Amino acid sequence: MKKIIITALLPLCAFAVSAQTKKKTTPAKKTAVSTTAKKTPAPVTFKNNLDSASYSFGTAMAGSLKSNGLTSLNYQLVLKGLQDAFGGKPLLISNELSQATINNAFKSASQKKFAPVLAEGKTFLENNKKQPGVQATASGLQYQVLTKGTGIAPKATDTVTVHYKGTLLNGFEFDSSYKRNEPLSLPLNGVIAGWTEGVQLMQTGAKYKFFIPYDLAYGERGAGQDIPPYSTLIFEIELIKVNGK
Repeated sequence: MKKIIITALLPLCAFAVSAQTKKKTTPAKKTAVSTTAKKTPAPVTFKNNLDSASYSFGTAMAGSLKSNGLTSLNYQLVLKGLQDAFGGKPLLISNELSQATINNAFKSASQKKFAPVLAEGKTFLENNKKQPGVQATASGLQYQVLTKGTGIAPKATDTVTVHYKGTLLNGFEFDSSYKRNEPLSLPLNGVIAGWTEGVQLMQTGAKYKFFIPYDLAYGERGAGQDIPPYSTLIFEIELIKVNGK
């Protein structure tokens, strides 16, 4: 009986040995290994003052452009422009077209940067013109009569004496003759368009509240640190005197 069992197991053992032999002799898959080592970029070195100045010109130019809303340029074409200009080669764009494209680039970048300010002003004016007592002119200037005047109305060529207060839409007061306790005399043709148009609607003794769209105020440039580009402005103006031309 034991002999029969052993005999029966022999073929199975042979199969197992064969399988193990085949498994051991199966060649392992080779993994491809790159023989090319990655080269570390050589550090930039400045050999002389011209090298340092050249790099500094680049960083200064980029900083100025970024502060005006531009975030990237085609660096190859910037280099091409520098090389052509320094080398006295014929320029690919005329001076007139060059200035126009630069202005357009700054304008697009500025509009993108100050899009929230633009949207805020547009929404405010659309809602404000529906308020009781608010009137609008063809230019988009909006105004509200706080106190009617009884004197003469000025012309654009006149100098006027006024008290005023100016604020942004968020309530920030950026200027006030009331706080200085001193009225201001100024020529109407030397101020922002919203003032030139608006004050001519008034008579001496009147006090109006004006809501001035950015294009009738300080436009896409703004004014100093207090008035951002594309700002819609609110002014309360009291016309004290018309001084004539």
